[in-house]
Amino acid sequence: MIRAIITDIEGTTSSLSFVKDCLFPYARAHISEFLRENVTNEIVQKLLADVNVEVGVELELEQAITQLIQWIDDDQKITPLKSLQGLIWKVGYERGELIGHLYADAIRNLQDWKAQGFDLYVYSSGSVYAQKLLFAHTEVGDLTSLFSGYFDTHIGNKQDSSSYENIVAHIGLPAEQLLFLSDIEGELDAAQTAGLQTIWLIRDDMPQTEASHWQVRDFDAIELGSDSQ
Repeated sequence: MIRAIITDIEGTTSSLSFVKDCLFPYARAHISEFLRENVTNEIVQKLLADVNVEVGVELELEQAITQLIQWIDDDQKITPLKSLQGLIWKVGYERGELIGHLYADAIRNLQDWKAQGFDLYVYSSGSVYAQKLLFAHTEVGDLTSLFSGYFDTHIGNKQDSSSYENIVAHIGLPAEQLLFLSDIEGELDAAQTAGLQTIWLIRDDMPQTEASHWQVRDFDAIELGSDSQ
């Protein structure tokens, strides 16, 4: 009996190309300017301090910029970087330079599931702030009201089963009543280890015949059943 659904973003509700070919390059192109213009901002100062903690030394601003750009180029899932990217993307969304991409099948089914009474959550390596920005600035408008909560790497690594145990504790439902949707097998393995039900969004990939997760091409192929609640 599924009572709540937790979805990944990149490759699941949103295309990989939007994140890798639009969001990441936008942040990389604007991070130097953003940090120089906002270096006295209290939030930015805290994030720069977090960067220093990550590298273990005190960096000057230009050194920090170089380090952050390197993390972007290496696709590192480092929390202060993700938080800074969110702040930069906010500017882009407000300027109309960015519009959050979501698959039509994801939008349609998330809306249907919400109407049916399922609680919906997001778990992504992108910061909660960035998650909310994406869902607030889609082609069909603000969809943030669909979700009961958001999780990012502050709750743990997405391929660590303890992260899903933390999410279960936060939501307050038995693990077997939670369904996790992702396009990454390692994340699904971790969620399954924590007792969650799982579905693998393969979209344009080939099915994996030996996988222990139900595989679907899109959200339309997910059948929760009338007795899921």
